[in-house]
Amino acid sequence: MVNREYYLAKLRLLKDKNIIKIITGIRGSGKSTILELFRKELLKFGVKKSNIISINFEERENLHLANWEVLYDEIIKKINKNESYYVFLDEIQMIENFEKMVNSLFVKKNIDIYITGSNALLLSGELSTLLTGRYIAINITPYSFAEYREAFNKETNKDKLFRRYMNASHFPEAVNISQTAPELVNDYIRSIYDTVINKDISQRYKLRVVDNLRRVIDFVFNSIGSPISASNIANALNRNSDKEISHNTVKNYLDYLCQSFVLYKARRYDVKGKELLTTCEKYYLVDLGLRQITSGDKFDSDLDHKLENLVYFELLRRGGEVFVGKNKDKEIDFIVQKNAKEKEYYQIAYTVSNEKTFNKEMAAFKDIKDNYPKYLITMDFDNSSINGIKKINVMDWLVG
Repeated sequence: MVNREYYLAKLRLLKDKNIIKIITGIRGSGKSTILELFRKELLKFGVKKSNIISINFEERENLHLANWEVLYDEIIKKINKNESYYVFLDEIQMIENFEKMVNSLFVKKNIDIYITGSNALLLSGELSTLLTGRYIAINITPYSFAEYREAFNKETNKDKLFRRYMNASHFPEAVNISQTAPELVNDYIRSIYDTVINKDISQRYKLRVVDNLRRVIDFVFNSIGSPISASNIANALNRNSDKEISHNTVKNYLDYLCQSFVLYKARRYDVKGKELLTTCEKYYLVDLGLRQITSGDKFDSDLDHKLENLVYFELLRRGGEVFVGKNKDKEIDFIVQKNAKEKEYYQIAYTVSNEKTFNKEMAAFKDIKDNYPKYLITMDFDNSSINGIKKINVMDWLVG
């Protein structure tokens, strides 16, 4: 089992802090496994098993706890006010009015709360109103390349492994299956995809026409890393079909996919005007394996965009807000705002061995007057510094 130390380290730092830990992410990203690993650590720390309360609301035996008041009473009857307890609530979005129950538990000073959910709405609405300043969110994504290498620790050819990483699924269980029954990986990914589409989106938002949702998904999955908008998606789909779809419907679908953590949106930032732009954002796919079951993605196809997708999620893991940059008529692949006084610029290219490509990528940095770090990430094997811009091989960067 991959230890996922990056997330466990965060949970250790937050242990016993008077704050609710909310672990979010797409189904299958490993939220439950991370909580299981942390519960085992608690036992090693000396916490008694009876002082760890864990409930998964997708398990049949917990259906009787669907009412938040019943759930609260069930937990409280196991609590001794003179001892400390750790409460783990898995897929809590299944419980109606769960935020009232969480708030009621939070005021008990001897309870440390950890909850997971597969929908970004978990962090909106009444929960954020009731618990402003009382929770911290940890977003879980499928394996990073460092974690992927740990899963395939017997593979000594790093280049071969990275090529596989670019073209395969990073869902933890998909990685496990690929080592023993690779022919079943797509079946597993299909199960995640169908659950998200049917349960997290169609049922939740009461969609009557799922075909239109699938049309939008196919379009966006094939446009990863390209600037798009709801209007141009609708126009493109309407040109090729007699089933008309409005740009408002497309916008809603994009929101639903982001709320279910299938897609992540990178907004555009104007370097010169120092302002966010409201058009033509980019969308990135949480797991590239999902393209295999929707568009028949071919091995080693569209490598530039796949590379950009991988770098985007690594930047998210490393912290900060990630934007797509606009510098006059040039595009900067990513601007990372670490804090008010810290920023980084990134250009991503599969290779810049061609002089024309190299000049194009470097031109995006031109006329940026600040002295924040600038990086050119490629598959080329030479690492160098060019006029203050650091050129780094992507594999070295990912594990560095």
